[in-house]
Amino acid sequence: MNIIWIIFKLFIIKLTNFSVFIFFSLIWGLFFYSVFKTNQVSIKKTVLIFFSVQILIFFSVFVLDINQFNPFYRLIEEGNSFVNQVVGFVLGVGIFEELVKLLPVYFFLKYSKEPLLPQTVVFYGLISGIGFGVFEGVIYQISVNSKLDYNTSFFMNIARLTSLPFLHAVWSGISSYFISFSFLYPIKRYSMWLLAIFIPALLHGLYDVFTWSLIGLFIAYLGVALLIIYLKKAKDFQSKITF
Repeated sequence: MNIIWIIFKLFIIKLTNFSVFIFFSLIWGLFFYSVFKTNQVSIKKTVLIFFSVQILIFFSVFVLDINQFNPFYRLIEEGNSFVNQVVGFVLGVGIFEELVKLLPVYFFLKYSKEPLLPQTVVFYGLISGIGFGVFEGVIYQISVNSKLDYNTSFFMNIARLTSLPFLHAVWSGISSYFISFSFLYPIKRYSMWLLAIFIPALLHGLYDVFTWSLIGLFIAYLGVALLIIYLKKAKDFQSKITF
């Protein structure tokens, strides 16, 4: 009976975590759909991107343990100098996570039957970011956060399932914005790839360094502001990169 009871409790915990995961994902997904959707947006592609990024992060981190091969990732450990932590969070965490979030969007773009508007690609990037962010939040909820005291754990769980997935979405939205132009203007693709990875990775890494501070808050705001500016200036940007 004890074994059955333990299995039952584990099932309930997993079911609860999955329900929380789906709940917050739907809230953010519906928000982004209402704000950023275009006529080109496909619900089927949206769902596939959402789950593809989770499969990627699961296999790359939990199966392949790819971070063990990343020399920069070791620099984020506590006790390292400020400079080392900045380098570690930007090159070790930022670039890796932004690449993972961008890959599903890139492949959908690559095999799309029609050119996609930058706003359409940004929407897919936002969904990829939400899929990554909420999945990461649940993993933290059942691992790192479960070892904290109740108040801290509660606060971190809420942050990991609300504001932090939003930031992940903003950063991958920025990277998707630039990757869309790499397909529209192939002659500029290498510079667009550089911007698609470097800008969100820099924002991501610096935010991780300064997370719970005014500087961290400013970096979060800067990411949102940049995404809005990029979308508003998309036509101007197009005219500039054609020369």
